[in-house]
Amino acid sequence: MALPDTAPLLVGLLLLFHAFGAWAIVEVNMEDKVEVMAGETAQITCMFTTDEGLGGTTIQWFYVLPNKERQRIYNKEPMHEAAEQNTLFTHRISLNVSGTAAVLAIRDVGVRDNLEFICVIKTLTPEEAEGRTQLKVFKSPTFPTIEAVETGISVNEEAPSKIGSCRVKNGYPKPNITWYRNNMPLRNTPREVVVTSRTTIESSGLFSVQSELTMKVKKEDKDAVFYCEVIYVVPGATKMTESQHINITVYYLPTEVNIWVESPKGNIKEGDTLELRCDNNGNYPSSITTIKHQNSEYSVENKTMVRTNVKRLDGGVYECTFLETDNFEEISGSTKVSVNYLESAVITPKDSIAVMEGEELKASCNALSSLQTSTTWFKNEKLVSKGNTLSVKSATLETAGMYKCVVTVPEMEGMKTSSTLQVNVKGSPQILGPDVQEVETYETTVNLTCSATGFPAPTIMWTTSDGKNLNALQTETEDGAQSVVTFKITSNVKVFCNASNDFGSKVVEFNIKTILNTTLTTITSMPTISTTTRSTTTISSDTVVHTTPTTTTTTSTNTITDDTVIYNTSTTNTTIPSTNITFINDTVIYNTSTTNTTIPSTNITFINDTVTQNTSTNYVNDPVQTPTKSPNIKKESKGFVIAIIIIAIFLLAILGSVLYFLYKKGRICGRSGKQDFSKRKSSKDNIVVEMKSDNTEEAILLGVNGEKQQPNDQ
Repeated sequence: MALPDTAPLLVGLLLLFHAFGAWAIVEVNMEDKVEVMAGETAQITCMFTTDEGLGGTTIQWFYVLPNKERQRIYNKEPMHEAAEQNTLFTHRISLNVSGTAAVLAIRDVGVRDNLEFICVIKTLTPEEAEGRTQLKVFKSPTFPTIEAVETGISVNEEAPSKIGSCRVKNGYPKPNITWYRNNMPLRNTPREVVVTSRTTIESSGLFSVQSELTMKVKKEDKDAVFYCEVIYVVPGATKMTESQHINITVYYLPTEVNIWVESPKGNIKEGDTLELRCDNNGNYPSSITTIKHQNSEYSVENKTMVRTNVKRLDGGVYECTFLETDNFEEISGSTKVSVNYLESAVITPKDSIAVMEGEELKASCNALSSLQTSTTWFKNEKLVSKGNTLSVKSATLETAGMYKCVVTVPEMEGMKTSSTLQVNVKGSPQILGPDVQEVETYETTVNLTCSATGFPAPTIMWTTSDGKNLNALQTETEDGAQSVVTFKITSNVKVFCNASNDFGSKVVEFNIKTILNTTLTTITSMPTISTTTRSTTTISSDTVVHTTPTTTTTTSTNTITDDTVIYNTSTTNTTIPSTNITFINDTVIYNTSTTNTTIPSTNITFINDTVTQNTSTNYVNDPVQTPTKSPNIKKESKGFVIAIIIIAIFLLAILGSVLYFLYKKGRICGRSGKQDFSKRKSSKDNIVVEMKSDNTEEAILLGVNGEKQQPNDQ
């Protein structure tokens, strides 16, 4: 509002200054350069001073074209300001004036904005001033990529060979690439190292650089590490980036060839599988490797040679030769192979030896070997001697037999050989077993065997006690002879085995006893009971004991053991039987004694399928049926017989209990009394039956086998 009033005053002042020749002073200060990364906002500051102040000041911004002409991009007058249209910066710039500082902001700068900018300050008077600033825009390149050659490089190449290439993209200003080998930079060297670079300017104005390394390689380069380094500039600094590391394949000729035994490790023996390996310190691809046995000219074109079941002749020098086929250069190496051997054992005397009984036995065993050996002697798999010599001062018949000599090599496991020697001791025969042998048989045909030792092998003859010669089959054994005779017998007979040779004879006697085979069909024996008795029946496990005491007793015993039944009856003067029946497993013992009866004294014994019967009779009123022969005795009948006996014992036990009750009441014999019964264990089968009678007051201990024991044995 005050401007219209002051305008004439300002005009007047200007005219006054002009009239007196006075000019306003204007000064501008700017930085030489402003650095910024691409894509960021650049700020260019223009510092100015003027005597007129901001009211009459005009600010203009320009940039310099490649042809050095100016292009205005921004204009600010006291009454108006705006960016110039249709320029590179129309929509990207703005101006901020604060005091005496005018800041031009350029958004999203690019590499094309690397220009020189001019700030011009004008006043109402004709005076003006300007300043210049160079805008520099930077762009970091991409991470470098490196590629090595895929094929190998020979050290024999005369010209430098390509090692690899390195490339970096989109950097500004242009990045630089440097090659390194084992952390040492590589520089161009005539005929040794050549580095070539190619630069590409992209449509965006950015730089892409590709570098290629070629050089003459050496053997040491097989382990070398190559990489490239990229150097680029950023605002206020210089940066560096390394690529990945690469290796190359270098082909070079060997300087030495090695050949060795791969297996077996350690000493080699005949029969082993030999494997030889060959290698060299080169890696040239165009080559031939040959392994050859100098003694036999046997060879293979390979780095490995395998020979199975080697012999001592396979030992010697083996040579490996390397031939380079490009220039036909040859290099070789060799090794010596030793094949250890152990020949077959040789015993002296060979195969067999015969010595007289009492004489000294000597034999030696040797085996030729390339290593130290150890010798041992065995008989019947038992060690009998150590060393090459087998010596026995005084040979006996027991000295005879097969001896085995075993020769081993202690240094090498599994390396051994052996041989055998049959030792025969001359002397009179000896027959195995006692001089007199008892033979019991139920058969009508007998087989007898007679084994005799001695050398020469004895002749065995069979004769009977009545001078009859028996035909027999004789076979020779390792230490003598064996004869088997088969003949029929009808009665007891003696047979003699006579073994004889040139140095004597030996006789053994066989006493053969025949046993008659019979079968029990019926056994009937019951005592007569005419007075009152007291009986006790005890059943424990498989044992039943029934005892009936009276003043006098008649005792009968039945025993069944497996297929054996023993029945014994003795008669005295009594009218009440005393019965003792014992079951042990499948054994029955039945004892009965009777007075004034007509029961015969009978003893019947069954052993297996044999019946032996003994009978003595005082009075013959109670019939007894004697056993009759039957073709077979059946084991299945034992259970039936035992069941019948148990039932009979049970009935007798009831009767005995009644009689005992009457006896206790004094209704029998006009008295009362007691009997002691006890059962104790025997030392054999842990079962003992003790019986006492009122008349004898005698205690009898019966074991399971029917043996009488004294009371002090309990």
